[in-house]
Amino acid sequence: MSLASRQYNEKRNFLRMQIDSPVAISMQTESGEITGICRDLSGGGMQVEADRVLPMGAMLNIAIMPPHSDTPMLNAKAEVTRVDSGPDDTCTLGLEIREMLPT
Repeated sequence: MSLASRQYNEKRNFLRMQIDSPVAISMQTESGEITGICRDLSGGGMQVEADRVLPMGAMLNIAIMPPHSDTPMLNAKAEVTRVDSGPDDTCTLGLEIREMLPT
């Protein structure tokens, strides 16, 4: 599908894939791990539902654990570029992948 034939909200450099996989998040400036669900993934970023609000611009280490054992885990460094707060301190994060890390 060409970029011109896509709907306006899908005119991106990378197409998104829905994956709904568990994700482990660690902030590079804090210890501890945050859990969440990676809702979609593209070549340049991801959308993650996290169990707490994270600040814009935070640098994170991300580990996506796929539901199938034949699919490798994805490790990356990512930056928080969008934060949509939800109820009970949950949020949806827009993350831009800055670097892929070895598994």
